[in-house]
Amino acid sequence: MLSNVATSLLRTTARRSTPAVVASALLGPVRNLNVHEHVSMELMNEHGIATPQGYVAFTPEESEDIYANKMNNPTDLVIKAQVLSGGRGLGTFKNGFYGGVHVISSAAEAKEYAAQMLGQELVTKQNPKGILCNRVYLMEKMNIKNEMYLSLLMDRATGGPVMVGSPRGGTSIEDVAKTNPELIFTENIDVMEGLTTEATERMASNLGLEAGSDTHKKAVDVMTNLYGMFIKCDCTQLEINPLAESPDGDIMVCDAKVNFDDNAQFRNKEIHEKRDTTQEDIREVEASKYDLNYIGLDGNIGCMVNGAGLAMSTMDIISIKGGSPANFLDVGGGATEEQVTKAFEILNADDKVKAILVNIFGGIMKCDVIAGGIIAAANNIGLEKPLVVRLEGTNVDAAQKLIKDSGIEVTLADNLEDAAEKAVALA
Repeated sequence: MLSNVATSLLRTTARRSTPAVVASALLGPVRNLNVHEHVSMELMNEHGIATPQGYVAFTPEESEDIYANKMNNPTDLVIKAQVLSGGRGLGTFKNGFYGGVHVISSAAEAKEYAAQMLGQELVTKQNPKGILCNRVYLMEKMNIKNEMYLSLLMDRATGGPVMVGSPRGGTSIEDVAKTNPELIFTENIDVMEGLTTEATERMASNLGLEAGSDTHKKAVDVMTNLYGMFIKCDCTQLEINPLAESPDGDIMVCDAKVNFDDNAQFRNKEIHEKRDTTQEDIREVEASKYDLNYIGLDGNIGCMVNGAGLAMSTMDIISIKGGSPANFLDVGGGATEEQVTKAFEILNADDKVKAILVNIFGGIMKCDVIAGGIIAAANNIGLEKPLVVRLEGTNVDAAQKLIKDSGIEVTLADNLEDAAEKAVALA
C-alpha cells in the first residue's frame, strides 16, 4: 500500500483545483514562486546536476541562431514552449498550432516552430483558458535507456523534507500511485541531520539501479546535490520527471519543476527576480504587492473579508444564496487604509465582478479603518459596482457613521445572511 505520507505528497505534485487553493489560504498568504523550466535547469547546473544542453529564445530569430550556432546544427533538438503549466505536449495554441513540445531537425524549423509558439496562448488541461508563451527552450535531444521519477518536497505530516521516487518515470506519477502504488518509495529526511548516504543508496536501488554499479553511484551523487539545492535555494518542491539513465550509464535531469518559498525571498533574491508575472493572474500579482491574500475565482460577487475562516464562510453563504464568489480576498487583521483601497481597486477593475460584498468582523482589524478605505476608494477611483457592507465589532458605530456621512452609495447589512442575500440580488 502507498503510505499516507506518499499519498499526501503526491497530491501536492498535482495541479491544485480552485477549492484546494482556497483552502490553502486558511494558512495565510503562502505564495510559492514557480519558475520556468529553463531557470530550473540553470539552477541544477549551478549545483553540479547534469542536464541536457539548452538555451532559451525570446524571438524566432534567436531560436534559429541557437540551432545553427550555439548548438552547432545538430541532427535534431527539442523545442519546448516555456509556460507554467503541465501537459504542454498535448496542448494546442489558440492559433491552431498543436503541441508545446516538438522535435525539430533544422535551423529553419527552429525559427518556424518558435514563430508559431511565441506570443500565442497555449491551452492545456491545467490551463483551459490559455497561458501566454513568451519564450521557448531549445534543448539537446537525449537517448534515454531508462526513465525514473524523483522529487523532494516539504511534508507537513512529518515536519520536514521527504524524498519520493519511482522506477516508473516519464509519465504521470499520480497515475502510477493509483495503478501501481508498490512502485512509489519515500524517504523521510531529518532536516537537522540532512539526507543520509543510506537513504540515497536505498532510493537508488528502489529506482531499479544495480547496487554497486557506477550508475547507482551517480544517482546517489545526483540525489545529494539535489538535496543541497533544495535546502540552499529554499525550495518547497523539486520534482524531476524524468530522471533519465543514458545508454552510457549517466544520470541526467531531463525535465524539472521547482517551487520556492516566498518567505525566503530575502535569502534568494536572484532566484525570485526570475519570476515571470505574465504567467500569473494579474489580480493576484497586484494583490501580492500590497501583501493581500487574493485568489481569483470565476463568479461575479467580489468579496473583501478579514480572516481566512470568515472569508470561506462568506463564500459559502454566497453560494447557498444562489450567487457565485469572484474571489477569495483576506485583508488580514492589520490592514491599512492603503491596503483596503487597493483591494477595492482590484475588485472594481474586474469586469466579471457585478457586486462587491464587504464582510468585516472587527477585532484587531478596526471597522473604521475599513470604512476609511471604502470612502477613499470611492473618492479616488470611483466605485462603479453595487456595494454591500456588513460591519461588526471594534469601532463599528464610528465606521457606520463615517459611511453614512460620506454620501457614497452603500447598502448596509445587519448580518452575514442579509449581506449575502443583498449582494446576490444586486449582482
